[in-house]
Amino acid sequence: MKVTVIGTGYVGLVAGTCFADLGNNVICLDVDSEKIAKLNSGVVPIYEPGLESMLKRNIASGSIEFTTDKKYAISSSDVIFIAVGTPMGQNHEADLRFVRQVAKDIGTYLNGYKVIVNKSTVPVGTADLVKEKIKEFSETDFDVVSNPEFLREGNALNDFLNGDRIVVGADSEKAKKIMKEVYESFDSEKFFCDVKSAEMIKYASNCFLAVKISFINEIANLCEKVNADVENVAKGMGLDSRIGNKFLNAGIGYGGSCFPKDVKALIRTANDYGVSLKIIEAAESVNDSQKLVAIKKLISKFGSLNGKRIGLLGLSFKPNTDDLREATSLVLIEELQKHGAKINAFDPSAMNETKKMIKGNGISFKENASDVFDSADAVVLVTEWNEFNEINLIQAKKLMKGNIFIDGRNMFNPKKMSELGFDYSSIGRK
Repeated sequence: MKVTVIGTGYVGLVAGTCFADLGNNVICLDVDSEKIAKLNSGVVPIYEPGLESMLKRNIASGSIEFTTDKKYAISSSDVIFIAVGTPMGQNHEADLRFVRQVAKDIGTYLNGYKVIVNKSTVPVGTADLVKEKIKEFSETDFDVVSNPEFLREGNALNDFLNGDRIVVGADSEKAKKIMKEVYESFDSEKFFCDVKSAEMIKYASNCFLAVKISFINEIANLCEKVNADVENVAKGMGLDSRIGNKFLNAGIGYGGSCFPKDVKALIRTANDYGVSLKIIEAAESVNDSQKLVAIKKLISKFGSLNGKRIGLLGLSFKPNTDDLREATSLVLIEELQKHGAKINAFDPSAMNETKKMIKGNGISFKENASDVFDSADAVVLVTEWNEFNEINLIQAKKLMKGNIFIDGRNMFNPKKMSELGFDYSSIGRK
């Protein structure tokens, strides 16, 4: 099938590459000419395991190409995926200016019946908005469907190709039939529904997971007070099939491109319709507080952080990505700087992005994980990269000035860390 993907950000690039790998002819469109030139030469602007090799393979086979030519990209395909960014607006609403522009472009160059697919995360009613905008510039027949993505950064290729489900909202049988052809080779369960329900499914799913994370974090904070172990609590809860064991890992808050933005956007949508989402609002509040737990623990140890050197292991919002959007590390760095602390920092992939974003003095970016311990009064594990398990903790502790280690992701064994001489604390564990 001939497929065009508009937008070569995280969602668009993964979708386009995977569709090409499954034998479709894919055109990826973007307005950034420099980015397009790099992509055509196989240079991937994001870190995602396996993506670069898959992309190069499909460029070599001619299955995928990248262009800035709107007319060519829009007129050449049967199905057009809109995968542009929908950043958070000033009032926490989803900013749809890029979606509107794409709809205008599609209307301008539409040359026959096509299925227009909203792949971006967009509020309920966006399909209607896209339809109306296209009609302003074209009288050609088309359909707009909703096909939300459910990709986890760091596992995006597998999620796209082997996800739990594929949700498609289509209000016409013609569009539904074509979308069935698009996903015919996928083994994932396919769920077809009306457009507005599909648009809501994406937000409802992410907000539910955010609630689940905030819930277990609150339980973890209580576990510390009553001398219970949150990992045992989570395991016992997860054995109940009604609850499940996923997203019950206590830590120092969620971040990323989806949960924070989608929670705020759904709250804003609800407010616009006069509905109060009290549970989701509480989840957001809990998460904001949870990102400061490590700071509270440090202050309880030192009293004042002024002049103290704090090491941060990990900067990205989760492992296997260089994404810093809403990352806990950014909150920690800002707070540590406010308190006059000095910072050692390392991340396997997000160093360059962090350097672009962080302002002010007092932060030293290290070349490897072990160097984070150098002269540190305390070290905080922020992101649970697997390679941090390879740190020689005996040697690392010798580099430290102090011995405090705060495990923000419950990655290490408390007994072992104490035996190594660390003043160790984690989140909700004994």
